[in-house]
Parts: sequence; structure tokens; C-alpha cells
Amino acid sequence: MNLNKKYWKNKRVLITGGNGFLGSYLVKKLKELNPKLVRIADINKYDLRKYEDCLKATKDIDVVIHLAAKVGGIGFNREFPADLFEDNILMGTFMMKAARINKVKKYLALGTICAYPKFTPIPFTETNLWNGYPEETNAPYGLAKKMQLVQSTACRDQYGFNSIFLLPVNLYGPGDNFNPKSSHVIPALIKKFVEAKQNNDKEVVVWGTGKPTREFLYVEDAVEGILLACERYDKPDAVNLGSAFEISIKDLAQLIKKLTGFKGKLSWDKTKPDGQPKRKLDISMAQKEFGFSAKTTFEKGLKNTIDWYTENK
Repeated sequence: MNLNKKYWKNKRVLITGGNGFLGSYLVKKLKELNPKLVRIADINKYDLRKYEDCLKATKDIDVVIHLAAKVGGIGFNREFPADLFEDNILMGTFMMKAARINKVKKYLALGTICAYPKFTPIPFTETNLWNGYPEETNAPYGLAKKMQLVQSTACRDQYGFNSIFLLPVNLYGPGDNFNPKSSHVIPALIKKFVEAKQNNDKEVVVWGTGKPTREFLYVEDAVEGILLACERYDKPDAVNLGSAFEISIKDLAQLIKKLTGFKGKLSWDKTKPDGQPKRKLDISMAQKEFGFSAKTTFEKGLKNTIDWYTENK
């Protein structure tokens, strides 16, 4: 990592969601950079849907990295759309306002690729962000997160508040969420195939048609992108964070089947939704503005994740 220890030397940093999947990796890497303070705001200590708790969390802080989110896969989005909208919009709005009131010097808000319109031209460029409505199953979540960009721009214009906004693709890696009720596609498929192999099942059934494509970013690469953006990026425009690698859900399932050693049949439940048809980001802006490019190959990252799940499930 080409990170600058001097930038962090006297910084007091708040990470919301610091005990979550991405947050735990970020906290670990940040502590290696030896800042003055790393404060974690998680649900056990702060309810970030309450403004008073956000004020407490951001008191005497220089840099806020806002990762905390209510999030899940397609099934979770269909079952809890109102919760996903309300919790995320409250957390985003109150955190940024509290940080501004407490004179935080740098604020990084993490958005989501779900904020893009359903039929965005491939690859997704940041200029296409407002050219349509998101895919319906994850629109409440995607739009709630997208409002952080609106708030960020407004606060910059009115108050000179230095906030930036990143749009990451789906993350994956060891320690991911493998709960079938709320997990994303990679951990959900890994769990299915590993358990099917152990149970000597003859078949694994996967949601949808397998036709949609997705891009995935290994969690350690995402951490580097976030920290580089904190150090080097101070502009109002949203920036994509991705790997420049696209794979169909069908090919993904076949690859996980191979890496887990499952020998049975793979079939598709076409009564279940596919979600957004295609997802692949243009990542040239992140390379240009703060020198980020993903380093972990997809198969290596996938193998690391499968190995971790097999050992820790």
C-alpha cells in the first residue's frame, strides 16, 4: 500500500461500523498507520439513527469514515425496504450534520453501486449516476445512500465542509456475512456449495437465471482505496471504487462450485429475481485522482474467502 503515515500521525479518526466486515479490516490497517486516536462507533455504543449519539461520536474528531449501514442481499431488500431506507438515510444525514457541527476536517461517506440507474451503460461512469431510477429491489437502500452525495455537495457549497463520496461495488473476503437471510451473492453461494458438499447433496439451486453480471472488490483492496481517498481526494464528485472485473452469476456459481469441490448438479430457480441486469464500473477516476487500483485477483480472493469459511463456519 502506498499510504502516507505522516497524514495520519496526529489525526483523531472515527470509523462508523468499525466492527463490521469492512470496518474491522479498516480499523486494523488504520492502527498500523499509528494515528493519534481510532474511535469505533458501532451499535453497542452509539445509535447513529439518533442525532445526539452522532454528536457524541464525532466530538473532538478530525476524520470521519462513515461505513455503518443496514445492508443485505436481494431477499433482504425485498423483505425490509422501509427499514433499509429509513435507517440508512437517518444515519447518513445525522452523521454528516454532526460532523459538520463538530468541525470535523475530513468526512468520507461510503455509498453503494445500488445507487446507479437500473439500465446504466457499461461500464458505469460517475456522470451516469443521475440518469434514471435504480433497480427496484434495492432502490430504497440505494437512494438512501445516494442522498449522502446530495448532502455532501450541499454542505460543501454552503459551509465549505470537506466531505467526499465513494461508490464501491460489492465487497467480499474472509469474515464476510454468511447469514443466508442477509448475505450477498458470494458468501451465500459459498455457504450453499460447502454445505451441499458436506451433506453429499445431489443438487444446488441458485436464484434467478444466472445471466446478470457483477463486479466484486476484495475487502483489503477496498480498505486501500478508502484510505488513499482520505489522504489524497478533496473534490465534490462521487468516485467509483471497483476492480474492473466483470463476471456473470452463472460463471460465478460454476467457479465457486469448482473451488469448493462440489460434484453435484447446479440448477436455477427462475421464479426468483435477478436484480440489476449488469454491473461493471469505470474505475479510471479513482486511478487518476488518488492512485487506486485493485491488486487481488478474483480467483485468489475467492479461494481465501472459501478457505476462511471452511475453517470458521
